[in-house]
Formats: sequence, structure tokens, C-alpha cells
Amino acid sequence: MTQTLLLVVLFVAAIGSLPWLIRKVQQRRGEASGLAAGSPRVISAIAVGPHQRVVTVEVGAQEERVVLVLGVTPQQIECLHKLRGPLDVAEHASPSFAREMAQVGAEAQHDPVGKTV
Repeated sequence: MTQTLLLVVLFVAAIGSLPWLIRKVQQRRGEASGLAAGSPRVISAIAVGPHQRVVTVEVGAQEERVVLVLGVTPQQIECLHKLRGPLDVAEHASPSFAREMAQVGAEAQHDPVGKTV
């Protein structure tokens, strides 16, 4: 009886630690392949309406980073502007930058033909 109980406890402990073990393996695999360095990064997101947002995202490998300003609605995602090179967030993370992004989103919403890509 004691041997069976011990096996059951070990089995439950092994099953309980499985998610932790999987997470650790995935983290190591991601670091080894360099996925963390090239993964997309959301810089800012501004609501311009009840279901519309202007999102600034940095994507690409470290040498080829591109900053995209995206208009996001429930139906579609549209590229409003593209900037080459990494974006210094501290330089642009000001209230005036947020107002400018909101204005870009409002203009794109009113004039979808004149988009800049």
C-alpha cells in the first residue's frame, strides 16, 4: 500500500511540474535561436475611437529593424506609415508624440486613400 501511494504522489508531482519544465525548455530554445532579439515589440497603442487604435510596432532582425504605424480595427489592420531603423522610445515617448499619433490615426480614418506606406 505504501509503495502504491508513493508512486501516485510521484506521478502527481511529475504531472504538476510538467508546465514549468516545458516553459524552461521553450525559453532556452528561444534564447539559443535568437528569436527574442528579432521578435516584434509594441512601442505604443493609442485609442482613436471605440474600436479603432493606432499601434506603433517595431519588427525585424536587429540590423533591419523597421517601425510600423498601424491602424487597427476589428475588421482589418492597415499600415499607415513605415520608418526604417530602430526607434528610440525615450526620445519619442512624450505627450506631443501621442497627440501626433492620434492625429495621424484620425487623418487616416477620414482619408483612407491618402495613406503613406
